[in-house]
Amino acid sequence: MAQAWHLMSRPQGTPTAENFALKEASLPPLEEGMVHVRNRWLSVDPYMRGRMNDVKSYVPPFQLDQPMEGGAVAEVVESRDPSFAAGDLVMHMAGWRDEAVLPAKALNKLPPIPGIPPEAFLGNLGLTGGTAYFGLLAVAEAKEGDTVFVSAAAGAVGSAVVQIAKAKGMTVIGSAGGPDKCDYVRSLGADSAIDYRAGPLVKSLGEAAPHGIDVYFDNVGGDHLDSAFAHARNHARFAICGMIGGYNAGGEPAAFRYVMRIIAARIRVQGFIWTDYMDRIGEFYRDMGQWIAAGQVKSRDTVVQGLDRTPEAFLGLFSGANTGKMLIKL
Repeated sequence: MAQAWHLMSRPQGTPTAENFALKEASLPPLEEGMVHVRNRWLSVDPYMRGRMNDVKSYVPPFQLDQPMEGGAVAEVVESRDPSFAAGDLVMHMAGWRDEAVLPAKALNKLPPIPGIPPEAFLGNLGLTGGTAYFGLLAVAEAKEGDTVFVSAAAGAVGSAVVQIAKAKGMTVIGSAGGPDKCDYVRSLGADSAIDYRAGPLVKSLGEAAPHGIDVYFDNVGGDHLDSAFAHARNHARFAICGMIGGYNAGGEPAAFRYVMRIIAARIRVQGFIWTDYMDRIGEFYRDMGQWIAAGQVKSRDTVVQGLDRTPEAFLGLFSGANTGKMLIKL
């Protein structure tokens, strides 16, 4: 019998294991136009925390005591649609479970890029890399010669931003928590890595970027965003992606000491979702595929084994348990 994780209660602050339950899931009959898939890789991502709240957002909230959703790479077991055959590898959003029967229109066949492992389509060739690519190049309009500040630079999206920026000829400053993660950020090519746990971030960023920053890629919010305001050059562009620092804060507003610099420095601050740019997905696959093939963009995944550990992997995103992309292998 198939199994799926359910959200049993809405978290107050940081989620706990008690908010989730793994339950048996009966699969519907395989009718015309439907495909039976067995998941091989699951993705857990910070945005899922927002779906655990019963609030209006760009994606509907998880329903209580219903199977949760998330990105997954699966193998087709059986198909009643001519677009898919047994053995095909596909992407879909019925994660947090081991098997599913889905409409063919809910599946995307993995594009044939030689030498690319399937799990990469949940990382640098999927939501992670797409968020980094479009946020940096389309939203922030970063260009050669810019100085870019990236928060959570050892994480999945941040590490991709670092490498894309270097591939495009930019100076990159990345923040990360602890010496080991800072070493990893430097190994990706960052010109400077700031350990945000080692001292006041405003001071550290000022030392790393004495002439200011042109672009800020925000995954964290809070003091990182405030520090970016403090050191932004005129007409700096901020791409606001995650603000993970506030996901479990219960809606408490952050106090920004330097936010008024938006006016004096004419800073442009724009939030975005990578699906805003689906009409340019071919461009993304072309460029990212080339960078990966050339070794200019690499990944270091944190892999957790087994469906039963999915909530554990998800909760690890908020305690710094991952370097790079957090994945569950089934």
